[in-house]
Amino acid sequence: MSPHSDSGHGPHSTDHVRSVGKEEAAAASTPGTPAVRWALAGLSLSMLLSSLGTSIANVGLPTLAQAFTASFQQVQWIVLAYLLAVTTLIVSVGRLGDIVGRRRLLLAGISLFTAASVLCGLAPTLWWLIAARAAQGLGAAVMMALTMAFVSETVPKARTGSAMGLLGTMSAIGTALGPSLGGALISGPGWRAIFLVNAPLGILTLLLAHRHLPVDGRDPEKDRAGFDHLGTLLLALTLAAYALAMTLGRGGFGPLNTALLLAAALGAGLFVRVEARSASPLIRPAVFREPALSASLATSALVSTVMMATLVVGPFYLSRTLGLGEAMVGLVLSAGPLVAALTGVPAGRIADRFGAARMTLAGLTAMAAGCLLLSVVPATLGVLGYVAPLAVVTAGYAVFQTANNTAVMADVGPDRRGVVSGMLNLSRNLGLITGASVMGAVFALASATTDVATGRPEAVATGMRITFAVAAALIVAALAIAAGSRALARRDAGE
Repeated sequence: MSPHSDSGHGPHSTDHVRSVGKEEAAAASTPGTPAVRWALAGLSLSMLLSSLGTSIANVGLPTLAQAFTASFQQVQWIVLAYLLAVTTLIVSVGRLGDIVGRRRLLLAGISLFTAASVLCGLAPTLWWLIAARAAQGLGAAVMMALTMAFVSETVPKARTGSAMGLLGTMSAIGTALGPSLGGALISGPGWRAIFLVNAPLGILTLLLAHRHLPVDGRDPEKDRAGFDHLGTLLLALTLAAYALAMTLGRGGFGPLNTALLLAAALGAGLFVRVEARSASPLIRPAVFREPALSASLATSALVSTVMMATLVVGPFYLSRTLGLGEAMVGLVLSAGPLVAALTGVPAGRIADRFGAARMTLAGLTAMAAGCLLLSVVPATLGVLGYVAPLAVVTAGYAVFQTANNTAVMADVGPDRRGVVSGMLNLSRNLGLITGASVMGAVFALASATTDVATGRPEAVATGMRITFAVAAALIVAALAIAAGSRALARRDAGE
């Protein structure tokens, strides 16, 4: 159905145009409609590419250090530049999409990501590569923030969970595929291929999005809404300071990290003050007084912190304690994301059927049980003793992520979808950044060894068990927050 086919109705107001457009979208968005399937295919590829960009470069760092004759600290910026661009800008681009039009901005983001990927692959120097990675991260921020925001416009509300499950599956596949695909490309065509592989996929994503996503509705009042430049700058600087504090000097927390954390705290205070006085704030302070949204953001950050523990601890436990070779470690680590990929879509359907709030609690309960199993499992059980509880954790994560995103995005107004989607992605990213630093530090401390990579098998096993005991405690805290929020919502509904 043509997006312009409502012109014969002769609408006399913007609201009428929007309501007619929504009726058409709902009519077109019936289960199995080819237009909806193609639109979801474009959104899925967008999510896959942005997730792939996060994980594919890590595996190439040793090769890139040799290629550019650089230190590990220097090549680390290839990963940091992307991560910082995504983290600092994801809320701002979500808000920008709400103002200028989400379709227009998403197409620009996919184009930038694709072009920057080519520039990464052609980079003659390390700093060229780092700058191109930052541009690629900006494109990814747009793709991540706006992909979820589009779900409400392309599928009926009753199927929001299924669509969110599909996007969660693609995100898991992208994150999981990174290390294995990156390793294969580096050993074959070479390191440039890990960036150039995005080009054909990016072009396909752009074509699908351009052809099948609904056009932006014109709203003169919305177009006149101001963009909060000062708030955007303050939030970007605050998030950059926090991300750098958590990632620089990995393995140690020195004066620079402390100064950056203090700067982040000061920036957060200034940001809240500026937003309270702004005529058109980037994030309305009232948003954080919404118990359901605040609880969803907090639980998302805690859960992502725990999921990063599986990536930090897993490789060392499998290689040092269980004595597996590199190929087997990669194979075992892919079990978790494979479970997430298989669970995502069914989790979405279950969330649609039984309610997102109930499934959020179910997902968190499964994660807590899996983490608890990992904290008590003896190394004598071998690979199965690690993979089985990890599968429970990952399946729980897939259910939680789908249900949590569905609960938040299902009832968000059209003018706030971009910024709320950006905030959800931001909470996840901050959790991953915090998890890499904090859970890594917990693991190193619990192992009681100066270098985990050369630690004794027993010490690494102890470190793994203690780390997952801490992870289980964090999930129990998330469970308490989610249950409290649900009880509050029920009480308010009963009043």
